[in-house]
Amino acid sequence: NSAKPALLQLSDYLLTHYRKGVRPVQDWRRTTNVAIDVMVYAILSVDEKNQVLTTYLWYRQHWIDEFLRWNPEDFDNITQMSIPTESIWVPDILINEFVDVGKSPDIPYVYIRYHGEVQNLKPIQVVTACSLDIYNFPFDVQNCSLTFTSWLHNIRDINISLWRQPELVKFDKSIFMNQGEWELLYVLSQFREFSVEGSDSYAEMKFYVVIRRRPLFYAVNLLLPSIFLMVMDIVGFYLPPDSGERVSFKITLLLGYSVFLIIVSDTLPATAIGTPLIGVYFVVCMALLVISLTETILIVRLVHKQDLQPHVPDWVKHLVLERATILLCIRERQKFYPSRTPSSDISRHPENNDSTAKLNHYGCENFREYERTAGARPLPAPPAQGESCPVVESILQEIAAIRQFLEKRDEFRDIAREWLQVGYVLDVLLFRVYLVAVLAYSITLGTLWSIWQYA
Repeated sequence: NSAKPALLQLSDYLLTHYRKGVRPVQDWRRTTNVAIDVMVYAILSVDEKNQVLTTYLWYRQHWIDEFLRWNPEDFDNITQMSIPTESIWVPDILINEFVDVGKSPDIPYVYIRYHGEVQNLKPIQVVTACSLDIYNFPFDVQNCSLTFTSWLHNIRDINISLWRQPELVKFDKSIFMNQGEWELLYVLSQFREFSVEGSDSYAEMKFYVVIRRRPLFYAVNLLLPSIFLMVMDIVGFYLPPDSGERVSFKITLLLGYSVFLIIVSDTLPATAIGTPLIGVYFVVCMALLVISLTETILIVRLVHKQDLQPHVPDWVKHLVLERATILLCIRERQKFYPSRTPSSDISRHPENNDSTAKLNHYGCENFREYERTAGARPLPAPPAQGESCPVVESILQEIAAIRQFLEKRDEFRDIAREWLQVGYVLDVLLFRVYLVAVLAYSITLGTLWSIWQYA
């Protein structure tokens, strides 16, 4: 009918006797080859807890339909046209990793060409299962696969191939929206033929989508605050160990770090199969803060022994005040050596123990000599001898008691000074050990994360 448009004439010509339920080949032994192509448009979300990746793809496939051929000269030189997808045979190629139906737009048409080629181009939102490894978070790289295969037809009926060259597919980022959290590194492709329990062989095409997380946000919001708190903990060692301010300062740091962990707990990825290294980092930092507080409490307890404690043992003096000062390269080592005051030396000499009796004897003799020489001069009458000696003795006893009290006080001060010197040396030793442990731990983590980031 010449009055009918050419497109309608061609559509009637192709679809009048078309059977979409039959694979479109003249010879049933001939295999239908389906070429596919994938272009990543965006990474929508990565759910570490449920191990799910959501991506938005531009998917293309084409095949030869031997029942959709015509001579362009018979239909006004039409070489291609669009027809409804539901009117023709479409291969049942699915993605094996599908776990949910994405919100993909419905594209109801396909393009066909005069020699039978059918092109099915459509964007799809893919929600797939992916084995996510978050150990290196936030410097992690994820490798998720998209496996395209025919769910029913074996490789003798439908074979799958790649539309473009693998190198072009690998580094194609022309349409990728790269302003989000994830960066697309490359897309690898691999063809494989497999069979299930000795059944027919099936063809599949795997696309490995390799993405990398951008760590700047997590480094600023997670790592830097933790590093600042650890630096403040190290600075807290410069507070005097004999003051109680260091203990309260470190307790405040520990409480602040606990609040910080509560705040960032929702930011860290959670999985049932493993813990990210940054979680171990936070736990170790918390443990270091507890160790630092414990060390401070021990040192403060040591330097506050004072009156109720005996002298520092000689072996402690030798190890701590002599050997440790040399090992720690303390320049002013003399101030850490035990010193003896004159009062304590006097109390240790046995010849001074009877000083009270000697003073008492000399006091009474001087009083008798005073009586013999007083007869030549008109002096006031002295008190009776029986009354004077007890008064002098009581005065001398009070003086002796005062002297013993002063000697005991000086001895207590020496003991407190010795324990304080031991506490200062042990504080320097433990601080340097703590500093070496923190530096070694920081260097190890920094090296690992640098290797992962730039690998």
